[in-house]
Amino acid sequence: MARVLQISDTHLSRTKPHFAANWAPLRDWILRQNADLVIHTGDLTVDGADHEEDMHEGAELMRSLRTPFVAVPGNHDVGEAGNPHQPVNAERLARWRRHFGDDWWSRDLENWRLIGIDSMLFGSDGDEEARQLEWLRQQLSAAGQRKIAWFTHRPLVIENRNEGDTGYWSVKPEPRARLFGLIDRYHVALIATGHLHKWRNDLVGGCRYVWCASSGFLVGPDNQPDMPGEKRLGAVIYEFCGSDVSVSAADVPGLATLWIDDVLHEVYPPRRAA
Repeated sequence: MARVLQISDTHLSRTKPHFAANWAPLRDWILRQNADLVIHTGDLTVDGADHEEDMHEGAELMRSLRTPFVAVPGNHDVGEAGNPHQPVNAERLARWRRHFGDDWWSRDLENWRLIGIDSMLFGSDGDEEARQLEWLRQQLSAAGQRKIAWFTHRPLVIENRNEGDTGYWSVKPEPRARLFGLIDRYHVALIATGHLHKWRNDLVGGCRYVWCASSGFLVGPDNQPDMPGEKRLGAVIYEFCGSDVSVSAADVPGLATLWIDDVLHEVYPPRRAA
């Protein structure tokens, strides 16, 4: 049996420590779990997309866990396709890779192949997106009889596979359609994401979709539309045994209920067009 923890949306920063109070409880909880692997599904930093010191701080804190870990970036770590202020680009990807290694990766445990995917590249239409897609196809085709789990930051869907463009909240329809083709062809069993600061564990089209709660903060209705899932802080515990997996939401004792709405303009001040 392999025990895997998913954490997400920690939003760590030494210069903007608005959510720093929730790191120590999360760290202490992880140290008690005897996990085989910790997976961070993005927005590890407050603003690593523009600030090296946030990346450095986040990397130091993650290594203090004394547990093997891997991570995929979120929009606040490397920017995102189409963002006029922080487009994902070579400079931002290189900064992530200096501190955290590859932004896409694969790990085999039990009868599973866990695949980390950089969802910030989706829709960028560049060489990096093409390289990742080709690598993903190779990882899937070489998995043999292993079951497949994907870990990424931005959810593929909010409600269902036929929904339109949900803007900031999920992957755009065009790159999503390419991914659905791979999901169906290779019978992807589990897709675990972050980004929404909500917990959800549901079946969509025969695939299990898990939204990992943030350990950093919650988002109020003024800054997030109504959508499925539960507003809560915490993490996710996976127990992989052979070809089976159990999935459970984890309460993390000591997390303070913080709301981004209270400090939004301090942490992420509005930008003016150039």
